[in-house]
Amino acid sequence: MGRAYQNRKESMAKTAAAITKVYSKYGREIYVCAKAGGTDPNGNLALRGLMERAKKDQVPSHVIDKALDKASGAGGEDFSSARYEGFGPGGTSVIVDCLTDNGNRTFQDVRQCFVKVGAKIGVEGSVSHMFDHQAVFQFKGDDDEIILETLMMEDVDVTDVELEDGVITVFAPHTEFFKTKTALNGAFPDLTIDVEEITFVPQTHTPVAGEDAEKFQKFLDLLDDCDDVQQVYHNAEL
Repeated sequence: MGRAYQNRKESMAKTAAAITKVYSKYGREIYVCAKAGGTDPNGNLALRGLMERAKKDQVPSHVIDKALDKASGAGGEDFSSARYEGFGPGGTSVIVDCLTDNGNRTFQDVRQCFVKVGAKIGVEGSVSHMFDHQAVFQFKGDDDEIILETLMMEDVDVTDVELEDGVITVFAPHTEFFKTKTALNGAFPDLTIDVEEITFVPQTHTPVAGEDAEKFQKFLDLLDDCDDVQQVYHNAEL
């Protein structure tokens, strides 16, 4: 699952639009997170994790600071989370996470992405049961046994630890994200964690090739062009 997870991350990364769009999405997510839980990352663990992820993705400090300044002011935009599920080209399963200030507009925008490639948007729960909501950590290493033993000693509810080609991948329930991160940092202070996120990991994968692969790529590009779309999770094996 570790290698497949990384390959899937790379395939999704290739669909990223202009860098400015990536910055915009982070800015919006940081704004919403800070607005909901406060602008101090020491007291808002979700914000702290988000800011660390943004920095790893080379989002400039001024983009982060601007979002925090905006969140600390009175009023501001009123964004809410929206999640859509459906069936993509080639019989794939897709989850689309959005932040929106107009739910009707966002639904229509996302629905059109499905329609334009002959796919079908579904109802809530139509595909999410085929994914595991997981915290994922990935870093270089060669001893997965010591990682598993350490996390178990710290009473972390680990789902799986995999070692493949010198890369260790730790999977845990999404509720264990900060506990897992704290345990890893405490036991291995010099460890560089390359991937740390909460995501939807598919239980099975659907191979997509030929015309379906082209349609799926177009589908991802269309979703990426939607300003309200923050994350796209899928089980396609391209």
